[in-house]
Amino acid sequence: MVMTATGDLLIPLMGTPASVGLARTLVDARIRKWGYFHILDNALLIVSELVTNAGEQTRHKELRLQLSRDAHGVVIAVWDAACELPRVKPMTELTLEELDLSEQAFDDNGGWGLHIVKALSAACGATRDPGGGKWVWARIVP
Repeated sequence: MVMTATGDLLIPLMGTPASVGLARTLVDARIRKWGYFHILDNALLIVSELVTNAGEQTRHKELRLQLSRDAHGVVIAVWDAACELPRVKPMTELTLEELDLSEQAFDDNGGWGLHIVKALSAACGATRDPGGGKWVWARIVP
């Protein structure tokens, strides 16, 4: 983990499910230190979604989580080595009857995380990294 002079974090992670919990723990501590308790729940949900998505794109490979703040808010960004930019599912209204909750298909009901990130952030997007891979980011206004 690298902490800059301004208190920003750059955290290397692996694309595994365990990285989500570690990322949430480290972001929780930093946001509390900054005193932004009122955005904590939204920030942790965004971190969970972005790290989970990156881990699914590049399983068991390096990810990077960056948490920074500036005059416009807090930025949560996650880098992974995959070049493909995320695609948001078309928004549809779901009912419980439409979900396949069987054990075999239970995990196939996902894919709504980017809608959650968009709803909880002031801005979000994805940017290709000139060195390879991409950054997916969200800005939260405290």
